[in-house]
Amino acid sequence: MADNTNADVKRLSFERAIEELESIVKRLEEGKVPLEESVTIYERGETLKRRCEELLRQAEGRVEKITTDAAGRASGTEPLDVQ
Repeated sequence: MADNTNADVKRLSFERAIEELESIVKRLEEGKVPLEESVTIYERGETLKRRCEELLRQAEGRVEKITTDAAGRASGTEPLDVQ
């Protein structure tokens, strides 16, 4: 079942994954979920968190900064230095 869950999460968009993760956090913070279900949804939350981090890393890799020439005109792009 865990493999099916991981495959399901790998197809989620960032927005859908973060929405589900926020829902899980809210349920866990309310403290009204039975222990066994808490463990299950916590594990799903961890998988969703990793998916969001993966998608953010991919997005950062695609972001470029615009370079300019001496006159201040756009002359091209180069990878964004995220450090």
